[in-house]
Amino acid sequence: QVQLEESGGGLVQAGGSLRLSCAASGRIFRIDAMGWYRQAPGKQREFVATITSGGTSRYADSVKGRFTISRDNAKNTVYLQMNSLLPEDTAVYFCWVIVIPQNFWGQGTQVTVSS
Repeated sequence: QVQLEESGGGLVQAGGSLRLSCAASGRIFRIDAMGWYRQAPGKQREFVATITSGGTSRYADSVKGRFTISRDNAKNTVYLQMNSLLPEDTAVYFCWVIVIPQNFWGQGTQVTVSS
């Protein structure tokens, strides 16, 4: 099995920054894509950003220019640098990893942005 350990969530004022990390461990041969999704209260989980094993990234329109996804393949870790945070970014952020051929999800880390 694969375990995902997320860290970096917390409370921040609007305009501030946070950096999320997600480290994968366990029975890993090769990690394909990695990414982040989020779920706000009363809403469905939504895509935030993904990055392929080759480093190609994709972002939701709502976070483009403010969030940056990156990964360290040697550490099996994906990061999400979040700048210029807005109250509407408040959500539980979930790490997502493809270890071929399966998908794995983290437990989630709370991000709260106060106005």
